[in-house]
Amino acid sequence: PVTAGSVVVPYGHVIGNEKWRGSEVAQKLQGKVRLIFEDGLGLVDFHLSNRTCILYISEADLVAGDEFKRRLVRFRNASNLRGLVIVEKTQISDQYFSAVQKLVVLELGMVLLPVANQGEAAQLIVQLVSVCVREQSRDQGSNPFLHKQRPRLAEPALLQTAQHIPGVGKTKALLLLQHFGSIHRLCNASISELEKVVGQTAARQIHTF
Repeated sequence: PVTAGSVVVPYGHVIGNEKWRGSEVAQKLQGKVRLIFEDGLGLVDFHLSNRTCILYISEADLVAGDEFKRRLVRFRNASNLRGLVIVEKTQISDQYFSAVQKLVVLELGMVLLPVANQGEAAQLIVQLVSVCVREQSRDQGSNPFLHKQRPRLAEPALLQTAQHIPGVGKTKALLLLQHFGSIHRLCNASISELEKVVGQTAARQIHTF
C-alpha cells in the first residue's frame, strides 16, 4: 500500500522504513539525527518532514531489474509529497545511471541525488534534515496560529511513560509531548485537543485510558 502522506514526522526527526534497521546508512545517521523506525511506510524509505521523503535505490536495485522503476512510478502517481530519489552510482551501476536519470528527472519530474555509498547517503540525509528544519521553523515563524517555541526532545522517562498508553508508539509519544509539554497537560487534554495531534481514533483511545 502507498501510505506516503499519512505519516507525521516530529520536528527534527527522520522516520525510517523498518527494512533499514541495522543498515550502514542507519548506523551513520545515529547520533546525527533523531531516527525512528516504523513499519508501514509503504514505498518510502525515509520521511524527513511531513512533506519531504526519500526513496533510496541501491546498486543492487539497479542491477536487479525494473522493480525500482515500478516503485517510483507508483509513488509519483499516488503521493503529493516531495519525493527525493537517492541513487547509488558506482562502477557497477554506472551503466544504468543515464536511464534512471531520464526516468526520475525527465519523466517523473523528481529530484535525483547520486551517492557513492550508504555512508555518503547518510551525510546527504543529515544535510537535507537541516534544510527541512529551517523550512519548518520559517513556516512556524510566519504563521501566527502555530506555537512559536521549538519543541524539545522529550525526556526518555517521559517518553517511556507516554508509550504505555494503548495505541501510542514512539512517534505519537513524541508528538504528544512536544505539543502538550508535560504528562500533566496530556492527561487533562480534551478529545478535540488530542485529535489535532494524533487523529480521531488514537485521541479516543488516549482519552479513555
